[in-house]
Amino acid sequence: KKKEATEGYKRVSTPIIARESLFIKSGHLPHYKESMYSPMDIDGENYYLKPMNCPFHHAVYASKPRSYRELPLRLAEYGLCHRYEKSGELQGLMRVRSMEMNDAHIYVRPDQVKEEIKKVIELHEYYYNIFGVKKTRYRLSLHDKKELGEKYINIPEAWIENEKILREVLKELKVDYCEAENEAAFYGPKIDIQIYSIIGKEYTLGTVQLDFAQPARFGLKYTNEKGKEEMPYVIHRAPLSTHERFIGFLIEHYTGAFPVWLAPIQIEIMAVSEKFNA
Repeated sequence: KKKEATEGYKRVSTPIIARESLFIKSGHLPHYKESMYSPMDIDGENYYLKPMNCPFHHAVYASKPRSYRELPLRLAEYGLCHRYEKSGELQGLMRVRSMEMNDAHIYVRPDQVKEEIKKVIELHEYYYNIFGVKKTRYRLSLHDKKELGEKYINIPEAWIENEKILREVLKELKVDYCEAENEAAFYGPKIDIQIYSIIGKEYTLGTVQLDFAQPARFGLKYTNEKGKEEMPYVIHRAPLSTHERFIGFLIEHYTGAFPVWLAPIQIEIMAVSEKFNA
């Protein structure tokens, strides 16, 4: 929280449940329904448990007119989310159905996109250095044009442009990365930060997503310096992933022998006999 405050993030808190119409607007129901819990009927309307924070943050952004001077606007939340992972996919703390997301959404002008993504990646590296995560790899997760309209939002030119932006950022940062087709979010490409456990198992820990679809769906606007309305880009980021997955990774990473500052119990005193207890 302190780090995000110094980085200019504003903390928000959003509901754990929302009307069906919110998830239709965001595109999650048509593209993500299998990973959402079944709806609840409340007064004749369907309500869903929140699977992610982004539609709620977009509603916060849209709650009042925005000026170009406000951007980048960084909204952060430790939001509780629920996802219906199939029973065979559940794995200890690494893949769970109820999770606390270290989440934020950053609303930027087109000229701010690259610089803000670089700042986000630097924030990831800052956290990983603190926790001693040495082995990381960047993966540029792309769409598959054969899946447009089904798995992915069907705006081919936007996919090409946004993937180009992320590729340029990774090249300018001179980081080692690979590209993976058909691994993008349904609303845009992303940079996944892959980490490895003590036994070499690979996990996606952090992610940086560039969203071109939801701003249009939510009608997000800002007034530019000429008094005209423009649509912002949205950057989704979660450097520490879910707290459950990150803690699960740390247990394996340190094989239970945590550094003193991180250990739940830092010191115990044991007397050699009862007469020395006092």
